Amino acid sequence: MRRSAEPDAMEAEAAYAWLMDGAGGTFGDRFDAHVLASVLAVAIAETAAAGRPLSDGTGLRGAELAELVGPFFPHALLVMDCSDRSGELDVPEDERSLRELLARYASARSTFELHLATVIARRAMRPNHLWQDLGLRSRGELSALMNRHFTALDERNAGDMKWKKFFYRLICRDEGFRLCTAPSCAECDDFSVCFGDESGESLLARNRLDVERSIVTTASARRFTNGP
Repeated sequence: MRRSAEPDAMEAEAAYAWLMDGAGGTFGDRFDAHVLASVLAVAIAETAAAGRPLSDGTGLRGAELAELVGPFFPHALLVMDCSDRSGELDVPEDERSLRELLARYASARSTFELHLATVIARRAMRPNHLWQDLGLRSRGELSALMNRHFTALDERNAGDMKWKKFFYRLICRDEGFRLCTAPSCAECDDFSVCFGDESGESLLARNRLDVERSIVTTASARRFTNGP
């Protein structure tokens, strides 16, 4: 892939490859690089399709985005929009609460982790499983991410509750609300809602499938219009 390719012209899988391949293996930690490339890839594809700035998909403004991306993918800074032209970001109260929760539990409270907390909070506002909203391959990768960078939070989720449910359960408790009326999870009729299966398709793969389906549909329509 050409390293000079514009990221806003890419689908998610292509953006991921552009980020990982373009760095030439210079990043220090491959897992963290994979996580960051995954979430950036889905954010790039999502915001490009909607005509919105990348900050909309990551929750980070220009300087913060550059600070997160630069150490891993310096080549990306040459073409990625890391400007502050978007002005102040709209951050809903529930997203802000999740940001604060994650930042509070960041294992090393490093710049990377604090920016990652912001990105996770923004992506958690999307409608899918959290691992999908982050562009990861499976819930197992999300578990590894939480164990590494938000260790105490991971340990508190000993029952392996779905992460979005777990986050908001903690937030509601912190603010004095009771999210569930059941005396315990074991006695709850909606147990599967909080602890059920989180299998599914990676958004990177889904994005590629949507593109392929669009190409097939377009080709079929042309054949129908033009005849044999």
